Amino acid sequence: YVEGTDMYNGRTDVVVSDGFVGNIALKISEGVADLIFEFFRDGIQKSMKAKMGYILLKDLFKEFQKKADYSETGGAPLLGVDGVSIICHGKSNAKAVRNAILLAKKFVEKGLRESISETMRDHQSIQKAKET
Repeated sequence: YVEGTDMYNGRTDVVVSDGFVGNIALKISEGVADLIFEFFRDGIQKSMKAKMGYILLKDLFKEFQKKADYSETGGAPLLGVDGVSIICHGKSNAKAVRNAILLAKKFVEKGLRESISETMRDHQSIQKAKET
């Protein structure tokens, strides 16, 4: 169980949910990020003071934009298949697809499928032992 803020404050590395809930969480997150970018972009255009502030905080804004950009990761693993499969955003650009391919390559090299299979076998063995 996690709170919504746990997805952003560093308390979680992975959140597991059904597809519907996960998709809603992602869509809301993307919408909020877009709203924040639009708010600052519009606000910066309105005054010289805001433009000067932007100049001072430009690196921080770029860092935030990179962190919020889905194309930086490319996608997320689809678990439950016998292999490595990466789910990408429907509006993925070339950068996102490239990064998704690199992510899949990394998961293959790190043995993600084998690690999950081994963990599931261990879990099943523990459950069978508990039943006897």
